[in-house]
Amino acid sequence: MKALVTGGGGFLGNAIVRRLIARGDEVTSLSRGSYPELDRLGVRHVRADLADCDTVREAVRGHDTVFHVAAKAGVWGKREDFWRANVEGTRNLLCSSIDAGVERFVYTSSPSVCFDGGDHKNASNDLPRAEQFLAPYPETKAVAEACVLDANGEGGMATCALRPHLIFGPGDPHILPRLVQSARDGKLAIVGPGDNEVTLTYVENGAIAHLAAADALKLDAPHAGKAYFIGQPQAVQLWPWINSLLERLGERPVTRKVSTRAAYTAGLVMESVWRGFRLRGEPRMTRFVALQLATSHSYTMTPAERDFGYKPEVEMDEALDRTVEWLRETTGTR
Repeated sequence: MKALVTGGGGFLGNAIVRRLIARGDEVTSLSRGSYPELDRLGVRHVRADLADCDTVREAVRGHDTVFHVAAKAGVWGKREDFWRANVEGTRNLLCSSIDAGVERFVYTSSPSVCFDGGDHKNASNDLPRAEQFLAPYPETKAVAEACVLDANGEGGMATCALRPHLIFGPGDPHILPRLVQSARDGKLAIVGPGDNEVTLTYVENGAIAHLAAADALKLDAPHAGKAYFIGQPQAVQLWPWINSLLERLGERPVTRKVSTRAAYTAGLVMESVWRGFRLRGEPRMTRFVALQLATSHSYTMTPAERDFGYKPEVEMDEALDRTVEWLRETTGTR
């Protein structure tokens, strides 16, 4: 396989790149930053913005597979910035891939494209995308996902989208380190009853899913033109899982509770203040985050297992052990 990976220096992108290299594939990474680790792996690295049509077109040439992992993520920011990175960048990459004769295009989407504020338990890949969104990230990812799936068959290229949920593991640059710091600062609270269940994705399993999807992808494949949730086979109760993680790190468990309505209202007020006064950074709470923390969003892996053979290698207990060990090393806890 000759693969181009956008965002190859990022958390999930790097895991995909390492697995491709380990099995002997030829890999190019396309991203805006510089990543010495990619150089050490022998990865060809192209520095470019996905909106740069000429550079992207040149980078895609000669590859048969594209893993589009790069995105602007976050719960706060200007809609136009998310739109440029996630929608325009994806459209540009799709057009370049079709022109270059790419055979397979695997897009890293997000379960948030389906998030409508309610509970989703053991949801399958036929769950429809939401019609309204509380943040620009899920909105723009939904538009980009639709573009990718609609492009299936164009120029002979087969496409699919994967929706890994809450990716964690050693090297996590965002979710768990921020969560642990919030707990230490006394800023973390259980939103809602605290019995909501979620699907989590260990980063290596997320990479395994991407390679499996690409390897089996062709125009008549069952997953061509479709989107799939990706994660650990067993969902967890979010807050007990967070507390078990904190306790193993020697931190106090979260016991303070806030009602869903109170958190949502606080998010609405903070969003208004941040917008009205054009404050820097992001609010401590937003409506999107409040509902994400309070509701269930768990998914079945059966469609991914059936249609392209997704088989996670790392079970939750081992994934948590590895993650705790890494967090202890990076945060100085014992």
